[in-house]
Amino acid sequence: MGDQEHQTPAERATEIEAVVTLQIRVTDWAALRAAGHRAVRGIRFEGTDPEAQRAAMAAEVDESPQGALNVLLDPDQLLEGIPGVELLGGALTTRPADEVEPDFAELFPLDLPPGAAEGPGEGWLLTPRTACLLFEQLSALADAAYDDVEEYAGAPVLAGEEHEWAVLGRLPRLTWKQDVPWRREMARAFDDLAGDLADGRWPEPGCPAEELALELALSDAAAALEDEPDHIAELMDGLPAHPFDYDWTACRECFPRHRQVLLLDDPELDGIEDPDSDANRELGLGDLRPPAWFTPFAGAEPRDPDRGFRR
Repeated sequence: MGDQEHQTPAERATEIEAVVTLQIRVTDWAALRAAGHRAVRGIRFEGTDPEAQRAAMAAEVDESPQGALNVLLDPDQLLEGIPGVELLGGALTTRPADEVEPDFAELFPLDLPPGAAEGPGEGWLLTPRTACLLFEQLSALADAAYDDVEEYAGAPVLAGEEHEWAVLGRLPRLTWKQDVPWRREMARAFDDLAGDLADGRWPEPGCPAEELALELALSDAAAALEDEPDHIAELMDGLPAHPFDYDWTACRECFPRHRQVLLLDDPELDGIEDPDSDANRELGLGDLRPPAWFTPFAGAEPRDPDRGFRR
């Protein structure tokens, strides 16, 4: 009898299909890129021009975090060093998180609790379509803010040229000379609120930057309904309709908000951001100078300080 006949089922050669789903946040692009290059250097390429293959894979690593992960999570790399297994086949597919659309119908169900009133306030619902459109606008604003940082770095926004900027020129004038770290944090504020929606939570601003980010997203969502009806219809395909859909006034009334940062858009209130100014003290606004924009509101749960940046 052969060796196979003396083995238990667990000991015999078995073919297994392994499916792994990973949701990954890149917190240090430089470290990820370095790891990708180390992996490329350790690969034994076969063929007529192995160095050309290595150069092409190294270029993929340099292109984006997704390219580096494609190398590091390659099935051959994952199984290397695991004894007793042989790769029979497999493929890896990665894609940016913003291409994986959350299931807003499941995240924001339309069932009202028994006895709840229909209308803004108690019983008001954030509907799947409203959540979806707001998520899209927050994500787009984050991308546009990162684009501004990549194109302009720490260059100031100049009066009369603010419309050349994708997003940062829309912020109050007192922010126009902020540096790159501040601008990246502002971009992340849009992502943080979009992440709330992707997790099935109302977008609750936890600091002045998020307050303004939400206001911009609400304004852009209303404009998108007017300017891009065909795109919005395609985006909402499959999501249930509801009378509360796209009620931005109710959103402004029902989302927990402070609203003080919105005063900074009024040129007649210049200086009100300073907590030592008479107007600020009279209204009890607190510090609204740009360095304080990411300080959590009193009672707000701080964001994870290690969450990193998407770009």
